[in-house]
Amino acid sequence: MPPIEPPLSFNPAGIELDRRQGLTRQLYQALRQRVLDGRLVSGTRLPASRDLAAALSISRNSVVRAYDQLYAEGFIEGRVGDGTYVAQLPQTRAVDKKLSTKVSTGFPTGLSPGLSTNWLDLPVVSSSQVIHSPALGRVESNHLPLPPTGPPRAFRVGVPAFDLFPFDVWAKLNAAFWRKPDLQQLCYGDPAGDERLRGLIAAYLRSSRGMQCTAEQIVITSGAQQAISLCAQLLVAPGDSVAVENPGYRAAGHAFAIAGAKLHGVAVDGEGIDCTALHAIDQCRLAYVTPSHQYPLGVVMSLARRLELLAWAERTGGWVIEDDYDGEYRYSGAPLAPLAALDRSGRVLYVGTFGKVAFPALRLGYLVLPLNLVQAFARRRAVDVRHSEVSTQAVMAEFMAAGHFQRHVRRMRRAALSRLNTLLGEWPEGIDGIGKLPSVAAGLHLTVPVDDLARERVLVAQAAAVGVEINGLSSYWLPDSSPLRDRHAGLVLGFAAVPEAQISLALSRLGQAWASAVVS
Repeated sequence: MPPIEPPLSFNPAGIELDRRQGLTRQLYQALRQRVLDGRLVSGTRLPASRDLAAALSISRNSVVRAYDQLYAEGFIEGRVGDGTYVAQLPQTRAVDKKLSTKVSTGFPTGLSPGLSTNWLDLPVVSSSQVIHSPALGRVESNHLPLPPTGPPRAFRVGVPAFDLFPFDVWAKLNAAFWRKPDLQQLCYGDPAGDERLRGLIAAYLRSSRGMQCTAEQIVITSGAQQAISLCAQLLVAPGDSVAVENPGYRAAGHAFAIAGAKLHGVAVDGEGIDCTALHAIDQCRLAYVTPSHQYPLGVVMSLARRLELLAWAERTGGWVIEDDYDGEYRYSGAPLAPLAALDRSGRVLYVGTFGKVAFPALRLGYLVLPLNLVQAFARRRAVDVRHSEVSTQAVMAEFMAAGHFQRHVRRMRRAALSRLNTLLGEWPEGIDGIGKLPSVAAGLHLTVPVDDLARERVLVAQAAAVGVEINGLSSYWLPDSSPLRDRHAGLVLGFAAVPEAQISLALSRLGQAWASAVVS
């Protein structure tokens, strides 16, 4: 018989504990990490709880509790009459000692575990190095930047006048819902959304947009972006050609690119997307457009161009995604009839949102779909989020049913027009390199032409230096769609985010900053 080898022993000398922190947790983490990184191999005998407590100068109860947790998780095992041993575990590749110590104990090697950790010291590992997937690579190339922090300020784009939202009314309706909720509503619901809300949205679209739609055609989403993402997931296969306005809403392009689409930027002229260029795209599967108020140029698509776009979809069997993100804001006459109201072949998917009337954090939007697509979209959405948050839908339904929504839309339209007039009336004149202000018939933003990209960058930087938010038009172009020299430069300004007094103050600071920079 071969000689029986004595078990490996454990030396606790390397364990340092901070007595200002929980000793049990620290000891558990130290032992657990030593097992995971191979410093304590399977079969190593651990000291008796009394001996380890004496060696570390802590109470035996702390050791017993740490051992109990390690027992429960399978890291150690007891042998009757023979003590405590590291359990037989599968061998794992040893990780970098410095990194494993930081990650597992929360402190760098040689420091006590109670001290604070600078997680910025951890090496930055690209997600593509961890998960080898084409889809992951597409996410790294097509993701949204973090939104601006802090409360709204001039001239933040995409933000309505939510300082005017009737939060008191909303709070009362919300309290009424939770005071005595319908227990059925608190169960898992229809993934297409609350039936009452869908019916009220359909009624609103019939009266305000002339759309002949029903509740059965509507799927509630978590904002317009999820609606666009659902379209990308279900209508686009990897390699499909998708047309997007250029310049345009980059987040929509990201959604289609992540689905594997090949993006084609199509120019926008004074009537909307260039349908001649659209026809030239081979095997184009889908076109994404913002016809009521093109983002970011502000063009309203002409009727002739709308009909031409619908004819393209019918002829090719393509889809049109119509994003009516700020269609409520029409300053002369009623809002224009959307593409979906003109569609006779079931090729248009209409995206709507409450975020531009209420506030962005509401995260409530909807899709109006051809009937034959509704079930697939509801099923696909259910895989991600099962169904929408219940109380928000119920409260919005009551908000609409009681007439608050329609009154609020009218109030928001008046406020946006007033804030627009303040911007137009007090805009600093005579600044070098800035063109004339455009006429604005709709929407929540305007775009001012600038001579060139270099001047655009300077103007945007000077605005930021005095606390004014302005987006450069160059950021809305697809990165590889055209040479920089061929892209139009401009300033994109949202005019609804703050009251008139703040707009006036921001314009005063802008005028001084731009004028002084020219003088100097």
